[in-house]
Amino acid sequence: LARKAMFLLDQPIEIPAGATLRLRLIHRSVPQHNIGRFRVSATSVLPQAIELEGQSFPESVRQVLAMVSSERTKEQTKDLENYFREKGDHSWNRAKADVASLRKKLTELEDSFSNTMVMEELKEPRAAFVLKRGEYDKIGEQVERSVPGILPPMPSGVPNNRLGLARWIVSPENPLTARVWVNRQWERFFGIGLVKSIDNFGTQADSPSHPELLDWLSTEFVQSGWDMKSLQKLIVTSATYRQSSQADPQSFRSDPDNRLLARGPRFRLPAETVRDQALAISGLLVHKTGGPSVRPYMPQGVWDETSKYGDLRGYQHDKGDGLYRRSIYTIWKRTAAPPTMLMFDTPSREFCAVKRSRTNTPLQALALMNEVTYVEAARHLASNMIQEGGDSIDEKLRWGFRRTTGRSPSEEEVAVLKKGFLTNRDRFQRESQSIDPLLSVGETVHPQKCDPLDLASYTMTANVLLNLDEVVTKE
Repeated sequence: LARKAMFLLDQPIEIPAGATLRLRLIHRSVPQHNIGRFRVSATSVLPQAIELEGQSFPESVRQVLAMVSSERTKEQTKDLENYFREKGDHSWNRAKADVASLRKKLTELEDSFSNTMVMEELKEPRAAFVLKRGEYDKIGEQVERSVPGILPPMPSGVPNNRLGLARWIVSPENPLTARVWVNRQWERFFGIGLVKSIDNFGTQADSPSHPELLDWLSTEFVQSGWDMKSLQKLIVTSATYRQSSQADPQSFRSDPDNRLLARGPRFRLPAETVRDQALAISGLLVHKTGGPSVRPYMPQGVWDETSKYGDLRGYQHDKGDGLYRRSIYTIWKRTAAPPTMLMFDTPSREFCAVKRSRTNTPLQALALMNEVTYVEAARHLASNMIQEGGDSIDEKLRWGFRRTTGRSPSEEEVAVLKKGFLTNRDRFQRESQSIDPLLSVGETVHPQKCDPLDLASYTMTANVLLNLDEVVTKE
């Protein structure tokens, strides 16, 4: 008569590899009742995974167990191993759960990526022909793809396809690529390129003001391995760039565009930089990198005017960090671009714009004084002035001035700011009902420890600081 017994140890036993487990059985019964023949097995699986009365294992598992191991197929062996692992091996189950969790995260990450359309070269290039008078059904002579004849030919050994064209474009023998790019970088830093027409290097383009400098910078750029950081460092550490932008009236009259590079650059910052700078000065800028587009503040109904259907209607700005990300992450609709950006000459992106126009209009000043982003930034800057600027009014004003301009103010400038601050505080004392609307602009909540009267007064002063000409101007 077969009998089975299972014993659970109070404490697990760790058996080193190669060791022998010895069991001692003591029989304390009459001879007829002693165990005649027995077998002992040890396992680390859970008790519920061990078959005692033939009821624990599924029929499919029992059939495989009844087979000789050498007769089992690979699939049967694998199914048997998986069954016992799932039923009894804690570490295997934990590892399996971890793998499943990681695979789920990987799938979610891959699904979050945007699809990018790419082109693939045909195995046999399609024949191209000259169309007589441009009519598709009047085919002329066959033509081969190549580069313009006035430029250097394709390098030998380079395939005559898009990859070969890319290599030709960045070839050191190509006289255009490096010069065009260096000229655009120069325009970003100085406000005007060595060749004024940065979007035109043809026969109708302007002549370079310093051709030798353009050639030298282009050569350095190519020899550095097209290193953008090296090129930018070379420009900004030059004595030419580090000159003062101040000059006598005669210098401005004789060279208004600074073509002779007799002074440092001076021009209004781009729209994105103006916004990002205001957020950075106030301490609101979120430095997170990458991710989907964000929706900052936008006037109500802007998208509704150009969209009748879909999710392009009813624009709702983000909450939290999305309001204070860099402008490069702003969602963009070409037919209804952010109005404040357009005021500062940002292209609508309806077509490619190599060069931006640069204007200074009253609308820009009104936007800096009243748009939600800049009012909220001014209030946040004001709260920092109160909490970190010092004890006296003068100390707070000096702190705010240094924060916005990067220099210490003169006594006259402090006096002007203080006069404006006291005037605003007197007005808010008389018109206390206008304090709450000012302090409630935007999503951020002002610190409770800041007195509302002082915060409103310093907010108006901070708004003036963010509107200073030297704050929105590169000089």
